[in-house]
Amino acid sequence: MPRRKKLRILSKKKLLQLKPFLDNLVKETETSDYIHDDPIQFMHAFEGKDDQELAGFFAATMAWGRRDIVNAKVEDLLKRMDYRPAAFITQFSEKDARRLEGFKHRTFKPVDMYWLIKSLQSILQKFGHFEGFWKHCYNTAKRENRQLIAVFHQQFFTFHPEMPRRTRKHVSNTEKNSSAKRLYMYLRWCIRQNSPVDLGIMQFMSPAELKIPLDVHVARQARKLGLLSRKQNDWKAVLELNNKLKVLDPEDPAKYDFALFGLGVLEEEIPSELVMNTSVD
Repeated sequence: MPRRKKLRILSKKKLLQLKPFLDNLVKETETSDYIHDDPIQFMHAFEGKDDQELAGFFAATMAWGRRDIVNAKVEDLLKRMDYRPAAFITQFSEKDARRLEGFKHRTFKPVDMYWLIKSLQSILQKFGHFEGFWKHCYNTAKRENRQLIAVFHQQFFTFHPEMPRRTRKHVSNTEKNSSAKRLYMYLRWCIRQNSPVDLGIMQFMSPAELKIPLDVHVARQARKLGLLSRKQNDWKAVLELNNKLKVLDPEDPAKYDFALFGLGVLEEEIPSELVMNTSVD
């Protein structure tokens, strides 16, 4: 069997030449119109910070598959919470579990939503707000020289050791080489400031520390452009791509999620002179 051709990668000089094209795509994509078809709409639907944080967490955690289906399933879940996620989670009791009966999205089942809610309830009881828990994980990660998402995964499940293994799989762990796409999408929503799309409601970390949410569409465009040579969509690929994006904007590398995702949404052709790897389909 012939070996697959190694992907070409941009030099720093050519990377900077690509910047105007990507910056323009960000400008075209990152508009208020983006919100209507994206799961981030469920954060914008609420005024209270607690509701925004919790609705957003479920929306991001469930962002798996076609966006229209994801949106319908998040709507279904929030309806079961009477569109009051913070109150529902804080006051959740065993009798409320029946509200989750029949819920399904991909591999999510009522048992998974039950335990996610139980863990979030314990987090709110201890830290007061979801951001307080994230800040605790961030400080722990810095102290232990670990990745934030790995600490978040570990800490999230300390409250209920009896939680089934199947539910734990719905929260990423970068120490297992996961790309953590959904959690970094959530952090993009919460951390980036001065955006018509992202809410910037959390301040426990800087936008400069965000990683791009790496899904198959973003990875494909990144490989075409010579921003990514690794062929697996894993944590190592996230770090490789992030190193390139920080050259373009060290203070806000995650904004290029809009550019790479926007290439598919806007169906915009990449100028032939910018395509580094024509073999990427």
